[in-house]
Amino acid sequence: MTWPDAIWGGLLLVGAGYEAYAIGNHLPGDTLSERLRAWLHTRTRTGRLVFVAGWLVLAVWFPLHITETL
Repeated sequence: MTWPDAIWGGLLLVGAGYEAYAIGNHLPGDTLSERLRAWLHTRTRTGRLVFVAGWLVLAVWFPLHITETL
């Protein structure tokens, strides 16, 4: 295992641990999905359009990036 593997793995574990805690405590506004809704203003038409456009770009770009097609 390399240092980048350990660092990224640790970040993922910490993030997953906090998300599990946030789901379990039932307090409004502390899960990742609730934070993203607030940050991206998805309750507005513009926010939804920007989110969907960004998600579609990511859905096309990410597989190409991972498979080193680009």
